[in-house]
Formats: sequence, C-alpha cells, structure tokens
Amino acid sequence: MFAFRNDRLLVLEGEDGVRVPRAPSPDDLGIESSFRRPVGRFDGSPSWALEVPEGVEAPEGMAFRDLRAIFAAVDEDFFAVAGRAKQIVGWHATHRFCGRCGGETEIATGELAMRCTRCGMMHYPRVSPAVIVRVRRGGEILLARSPGFPKGMSSVLAGFVEPGESIEETVRREVREEVGLEVGNLRYFGSQPWPFPNSLMIGFTADYAGGELTPEPGEIEAADWYRADDLPQLPPRVSIARRMIDDFVARTAG
Repeated sequence: MFAFRNDRLLVLEGEDGVRVPRAPSPDDLGIESSFRRPVGRFDGSPSWALEVPEGVEAPEGMAFRDLRAIFAAVDEDFFAVAGRAKQIVGWHATHRFCGRCGGETEIATGELAMRCTRCGMMHYPRVSPAVIVRVRRGGEILLARSPGFPKGMSSVLAGFVEPGESIEETVRREVREEVGLEVGNLRYFGSQPWPFPNSLMIGFTADYAGGELTPEPGEIEAADWYRADDLPQLPPRVSIARRMIDDFVARTAG
C-alpha cells in the first residue's frame, strides 16, 4: 500500500531499507483514507494509492516520510509505483473543485478523471513535460548545482517546456538561460516519470557548441566541466540524471 498524507509516504520503521506496509486490501491497512486507487503491481502484489487526511497519525511501527528524502534508498520498481501513487493522490487532492465553474467534482466512472457535477468538465491528471540534458565537451561533462540540491551534489541541467516550444527548443533555451552556453547535435536519450510534483523528464544528450560558462543567479549556484574520473557527488541511481551520467562514464571509459 502506498499511502500518502500530503507529500509524505507511510513506511515501516526499523526495517532494512524502505518498506511500505502490506495488506490484503486498503480496508485492512488500519488507517483512515479519503481516496484510493489501484496503481498496478509491486513485488508481485496489487498496489494501491491511498490519500490519508491531514491530522491522521501513522499506526504503531510506521511513520510518514517525505518521498524525496528517501528516494535515494529505493530501487527503480519501488520508485516507479510510489511516484505514480504520489501523483494520483496529489491530483485528486487538488481537483476537488472545477477550475472552470467552481463546482464540486466527483470521480468519473471507467477512467482516471474527475468530473464536475455542475458543468460536466472532465479533469485528468496533469503531466508537465520537462527536458533534462547532458552536455558534453570532448571528454568532459557539464554538471551544475541548483540551490535546492543536497549539499555537495551536482547534476545535469533540466527545465520545463514552455507553451509553444518544441522539446529541442526547450533544450537550447534552458542551457542558454542557465549557464550561457550554446549546444548542438541533440540526441534523444530516454524518459522517466518524475513525481516532484508531476513531470515527465525527457532526456537528451548534446554537444557543446560555444559560449562562456555563466551560471544564472538564483537558478544555478555553480557549474563546471568534469572528467569521468573526477566527478562530484551525483544524484541517486534511481534517477534518469544518474543514468545519463553513468552512460557518459561508460562511453568515456570505452
């Protein structure tokens, strides 16, 4: 069961690694929930997303933990299901009323949607596309620090797609805005759903094409070029950012 109270996931305490409670059904979990939805399978069993009302305490032996704080300790399968559950719970919590007419909404039958009881408008979970890009200059990779990163950690650049932009235009704009560089030879790398809060990360690699490294104040604390054998602290392996960096290391070694 993936039970969330706001952004915090219910986990078992005193366990090796991160574990979520198991139960035959949501009713057997022993905690109040205001919304529930199946979210696929995890570790061979059906999984549910549960929304726990504010003020409800965790059962004995359990605690609510921030998903962002624990995601470094989980594997990809856990992160995928937990991330999907978090986004669905967050969508339900923020769509109780219609954004068009203000009417109350209800869960639609047969699809993942909330229907307005007044005007009938359907509200689906929002997914915000974002690009993440690995920039390479010969045998070096560009890594940067955002003010929100854990102390000492650097990663590749990322940013949200703006209305009217293509994905490729976003890559070039974000790199130019965040570090003052131009890039070329864009190539698709892969994608990853990202639940902070509801993004789809679309990964690209690119080659340095010009400009002086100039971090954007307020957005980038520091940025630099790194060789594969002299990297700073990196994002957890569960992230697409880390996969992109590990791929650079493997290709450089090869």
